[in-house]
Amino acid sequence: MCTKHHACRSNKVALNPSHADSCSSPKIASIKMEGVETQDCCSSTGCSSGVEPIDEDTDPKVSAAAPFTHSWKIDGMDCPSCARKIETAVNNVEGVLQSQVLFTTQKLVVNANHSGVAQLVEQTIIDTGFSFSDFSSAYQNDQPSGWKSILVKNKSIIAIAASMAFATAIKPTMPQVSEWLFIITCLIGLYPIGKKALSLAKSGTPFAIETLMSVAALGALYLGETAEAAMVLLLFLIGEQLEAFAAHKARSGVQSLMALVPDTATKISGGQRIEVSASELQPNDIIEVSPGGRLPADGRLMSSTASFDESALTGESLPIERSEGDNVMAGAVVVDRVVRFTITSKQGENAIDRILHLIEEAESRKAPLERFLDKFSRWYTPLMMLVALIVIVVPPMVFAQPWETWTYRGLALLLIACPCALVISTPAAITSGLAAGARRGALIKGGAALEQLGKIEAIAFDKTGTLTKGEPEVTDVITLNAWSETQLLEKIASIEVGSSHPLAVSLVNKARQLQIALPEASGKQALVGSGVTGVVAGVRYTAVAPSKLDFTLSQEVEQQVHLLEEQGKTVVVAVEGDDSLMGLIAWQDTLREDSAESVAVLKQLGIRSIMLTGDNPRSAQSISNQIGIDFQASLLPQDKVTYIEKLSQQSHVAMVGDGINDAPAMKAANIGIAMGGGTDVALETADAAITHNRLIELVGMIELSRATLTNIRQNIALALGLKGVFLVTSLLGITGLWVAVLADSGATAIVTLNALRLLRFKSKLDS
Repeated sequence: MCTKHHACRSNKVALNPSHADSCSSPKIASIKMEGVETQDCCSSTGCSSGVEPIDEDTDPKVSAAAPFTHSWKIDGMDCPSCARKIETAVNNVEGVLQSQVLFTTQKLVVNANHSGVAQLVEQTIIDTGFSFSDFSSAYQNDQPSGWKSILVKNKSIIAIAASMAFATAIKPTMPQVSEWLFIITCLIGLYPIGKKALSLAKSGTPFAIETLMSVAALGALYLGETAEAAMVLLLFLIGEQLEAFAAHKARSGVQSLMALVPDTATKISGGQRIEVSASELQPNDIIEVSPGGRLPADGRLMSSTASFDESALTGESLPIERSEGDNVMAGAVVVDRVVRFTITSKQGENAIDRILHLIEEAESRKAPLERFLDKFSRWYTPLMMLVALIVIVVPPMVFAQPWETWTYRGLALLLIACPCALVISTPAAITSGLAAGARRGALIKGGAALEQLGKIEAIAFDKTGTLTKGEPEVTDVITLNAWSETQLLEKIASIEVGSSHPLAVSLVNKARQLQIALPEASGKQALVGSGVTGVVAGVRYTAVAPSKLDFTLSQEVEQQVHLLEEQGKTVVVAVEGDDSLMGLIAWQDTLREDSAESVAVLKQLGIRSIMLTGDNPRSAQSISNQIGIDFQASLLPQDKVTYIEKLSQQSHVAMVGDGINDAPAMKAANIGIAMGGGTDVALETADAAITHNRLIELVGMIELSRATLTNIRQNIALALGLKGVFLVTSLLGITGLWVAVLADSGATAIVTLNALRLLRFKSKLDS
């Protein structure tokens, strides 16, 4: 439960060298992104493994100063207001610097200045009326299974209902006994609720629903409405159970993700198969998985080929075939044969853990509307208690009305005023929306990002790796001035060795396929947005975009370049020394199968699509004609940022890229969306990511966001509408206390169940 660490808690991201779109030139990106520290601040042993999410309202300096971090699983939370109650209470514990409760994953994270805080926090959790467990075993299904478990869990409700039924049955013959039975039932049932209300008041939450409930029930007993007081208590407890059930359903998407990692694994040690706990696996361990089994950690395939079902992680329904050396994510199911893997992930750092961590972070990034409702509820409840007091006091004192009548109506108003339904209306919808997106292979980092997606009016796409597969092939090698193809490839591929850009990798692979020996190059330097240069055997060679040359090409060579670019190919000019032409090299990338369909459907949704590329205008025009997209060509990385900033002034803009090259532009947009298999860099850089590389899912992501925003509006209207109706009827004396409780619990259940509809969300493209 406790992790001791140094003051550093930076999240490090290594940005790989990569090419500009215009040519095969590596560029080294040095970017400090919002919330991402690119510099190593301490050793790997110094920092704790993974950064616990920090709420936007907290000071990161506090977290940095905390020498101890503790975490627990909290049981019994049925709405986000419960999480806030625990946070408030724990923050008052001496030695606690900061705490945060993540409602979705039921996790309490505490930063403290000494280890003894753990016992104090645990006692505070109990005093607040909740229970806890070790987070290492946190993700177990805590819902009752079987009638026996259901009866035990609801024993209080059953006992109160039975007692009330008996009291009602004997009322005609023994009215006095019946009356006392109602009173005793109500007081016994109210005792734990009142005790919890007092604990919450002492810990800083005086206006909790428990407080309102206790005041209303005691008030009803004082007025002699004993049966109604018991009914109010019974309906409140039933409402609590309904909320707990709804909360569990809302977490079901997250819990199903947690269940993807098996508890045990078959480890190969000394040629023997040993059954070990999945938590004991370390990098470089070798494991064996049979058909139908799930991977307990990320691994590298040792077998020649095998098929894997990754649908639970990516949404991809068809099995994916992997070859020897390929990486496979934890949770993937082996389809066709027994395979062996070399473990590549540390404990707690596999693909599932990273997704869960993102979900925890997402809860910190609340939507603006959700943050507003949180703040609104903090003053709304005490204000409504003041209004209820005015309703009780003013009519009798000013208008000589009966005290009993207006006390009763004031208590009903107090119950109706409970903000539970309003508070849960937004987070319930957002949690369901995030879970639905994760099932489709769309990772959306928080309510704010989900809300932004629904407002998109224009989308800017990077070309390479986004609209195209990012797997270009060398299509043409045209030699000039007596250079042979082998000589040209030998020199230019040598200065490209080491680059990770697809164009460079393709050229080096081409040279190696032709069995060309590549000499060592020195002085390699990226000409950002232009080309690459390096020295081989004392002579400088350069590969540069035609438009970036320092000299003019002959008319014949210019025509060749023009012809290649008209075919949609990327062309570079190979140069020896300062101005001696060696030849031309051309690549052509392959469009994704769903690029044209995605652009067309986005247009139907009223969203404009623009392709941003470093390619020349003729090459960009060729791509544009194939998929029907607007374009901006010959852009340097900074030009993309400038264009996005300009476009953002006119409309709500999303930037879709690979999460590495396009990080600055993605940060400049209203929302950044990464393509690329859920890599660490892509996930850290972007606000959302499509893990399976199906561009068409961008449409589903936007539709999901719009459906979530609609759902939130429906929930708020339901919560406020029901409260408004019963507020009027209670003040007029038409409805009483038990109807008020039913209205509150009913509204909470209705908005939660409405939010759960998002778990079954289907895009128009799915039908």
